[in-house]
Amino acid sequence: MSRKRDRSVNVTDGDLFKPMMVLSAPIVASQLLNVGYNLADTFWVGRLGGDAIAALSYAWAVVFLMISVGGGLTVAGTVLIAQHKGAGNYRRASHVAGQTLTFVTIVALAFAAVGYVLTPLLMDLIGAEPGSDAFAYAVGYTRIMFVGIAFMFWFFIFDALSRGWGDTRTPLYLMGISVALNVVIDPFLILGFQENPLFAWLGATGLESSLYAATGFGGFGVEGAAIATIFSRGVAAVIGLTLLFTGRVGLEPTLGDLRLELDSVRRIVDIGGPTATEQGFRGFGITVLTAVIALAGTEAVAAYGISTRLSSLLFMPALGLARGTETVVGQNLGANQVDRARRAVKLSSIVVASVFAVVVAAAYPFAETIAGVFIEVGTENADQVIEYAAAFIVIAGPSYVFLGVFQILLGGLRGSGSTREAMVLAIQELWVWRIPISLVGILWLGLGVYSVWYAIAISYVASALVTAAWFLRGTWTENVVDEGEEATTPTASD
Repeated sequence: MSRKRDRSVNVTDGDLFKPMMVLSAPIVASQLLNVGYNLADTFWVGRLGGDAIAALSYAWAVVFLMISVGGGLTVAGTVLIAQHKGAGNYRRASHVAGQTLTFVTIVALAFAAVGYVLTPLLMDLIGAEPGSDAFAYAVGYTRIMFVGIAFMFWFFIFDALSRGWGDTRTPLYLMGISVALNVVIDPFLILGFQENPLFAWLGATGLESSLYAATGFGGFGVEGAAIATIFSRGVAAVIGLTLLFTGRVGLEPTLGDLRLELDSVRRIVDIGGPTATEQGFRGFGITVLTAVIALAGTEAVAAYGISTRLSSLLFMPALGLARGTETVVGQNLGANQVDRARRAVKLSSIVVASVFAVVVAAAYPFAETIAGVFIEVGTENADQVIEYAAAFIVIAGPSYVFLGVFQILLGGLRGSGSTREAMVLAIQELWVWRIPISLVGILWLGLGVYSVWYAIAISYVASALVTAAWFLRGTWTENVVDEGEEATTPTASD
């Protein structure tokens, strides 16, 4: 098969550190750009006040659950394609790409239908008070996200498949296009042409008045953030799938590969199911945690929303490096190079711990200033929200060094196909540590949202230590691909 445009990185031969960083750097950059969606939404929605920020927190708990399950299933595509490529089974890798696309799309459509209907009930269960502005905002935002879920999933699929092949640059370029679109249209879709501070910042106040007089468009409010996200994700998804089926990323799936085969679905579910379950439990856990924080008041929920955006600045890069490690481990185990796979995990752990230590130390003196960026000073309860969010940086910040190592170790396990072990270890962070400690602190110790910040710190440290102990046992190094069986399995194009 022709792969003239193949941009994949060779991580199975020669030096390891440099190609691994070359592979991982675009993923990290892509994850940082991904944070751009949340930061832009939070920044502009923050101009609408505390209820609007709280609505994003309520909505995100459900949205995160939705995309976590689909995202978990795409891990199977990453693992199988990485290991098939390492073993030299290129045709089979392309077949897996088609099967993953069809299966995850079906899951997305099912989620969209069910989620749209159940959104009001879910918001009520999380703790949003029916009849309140925050409840109305959250319902509108979440329903729009459900309507456009397929576009989000398609981009996640393209990203996962390209990553497994070893091409991380193409998804980065598409993410850049998507985020740029989102950043440009966010302020207009959220605030419209009336009382939009963007015009004042650009020195074009007169233009604002003229546009509003001509159109009468005052923005969609919180719902505008959802519309901007779905549109920008959709553009990237369509371009990505076009590149995939024209063979421009190395993989060459055919239309025949889109017809689901029972054996392929079983393999996807077997490998991706535990990660989807893990992400589902995590998403549900975030939902439960949001409901617990709601007991401390709207200001606490708003501060949690800001802390979530701030933490994503570190969590997403850690996840990006972990996904790069996932590919390196998968391809090297596919090539039966166990020691090289193990060394990749150790090198990534050192890199992430070192970088995070520097970033956290730099952020410490500016905690309150950083928190204040995400809410308009002078709006209702803004000072309280900023105080809570700044405390998050001070209390939980140092633990993110451990979070980084924790994510790398999980990435190594997933790359080997040990997704069940990764599932258990990932779930324990939230359900064994963070949620119980938060609940005790809020209900019995009276610490309010501060108990959540302490719970986050304890959970990251404890989980990193537990996962490191498991990793050192070395039982994760067996290759999940049966080379003889998979290399000879017929496909629609054979």
